[in-house]
Amino acid sequence: MIAPLQTIAPDHPAYPTALKTCGAFRTAPILNTIGNLELLAQSTIALFCSKQCPGDLILKTYDLAQSLRDGEIPVISGFNTPIEQDCLKIMLRGTQPIIHCPACSLHKMRLSPEQKQAISENRLLLISPFSSSYPRVTAELASKRNDMIGAIAHTIFIAYASPSSKTQAFAQSLISAGKSVITFASPSNPLLQEQSIVGLDIDAIVRHCLDAQTLQLKEALSIDDE
Repeated sequence: MIAPLQTIAPDHPAYPTALKTCGAFRTAPILNTIGNLELLAQSTIALFCSKQCPGDLILKTYDLAQSLRDGEIPVISGFNTPIEQDCLKIMLRGTQPIIHCPACSLHKMRLSPEQKQAISENRLLLISPFSSSYPRVTAELASKRNDMIGAIAHTIFIAYASPSSKTQAFAQSLISAGKSVITFASPSNPLLQEQSIVGLDIDAIVRHCLDAQTLQLKEALSIDDE
């Protein structure tokens, strides 16, 4: 049985603190959710990639998805572009926590058997700040969704940003906001590196995520000791 759709307001214990001050929304939005709300408390890496992407970076992105899956590292994404969708399929084969943020309402969203299974295993959460009045994805909703992901995630990974693309502009806004933004160290990816985004290999990205999880755990233990 699929978990029921529920809403959480900004005063809910599971509501992401960073989203309360996200500039994409005039006020902190009510979130529609399906799945395990406890995933919102985990340190996540956001996954983004433009629709157009060099072939070598596509393969690296798929390899990264497998490494994140095998390391059980929590991932958050809109899983909208074809490459992002492929990554979701890869990661659903494992046991890692996944937060899926569609750029539309959840009310009539069709889920795959793999998504339903992951929800039943408490390792998939779908969240959307959009009501039933927004059944279809639009560019405006996608922009707001991306800003929400950027606010929630500890680290933002952008596989590739096409020149003059919305992904490029999004990367620039994240850097200006002081977020941790990383990409692949690759000669096919000079644009992001020119924007002072750190280029890493797959093993380094995984270590970066594990370090973030360790730091989060230490901070949580420190709070409990006080």
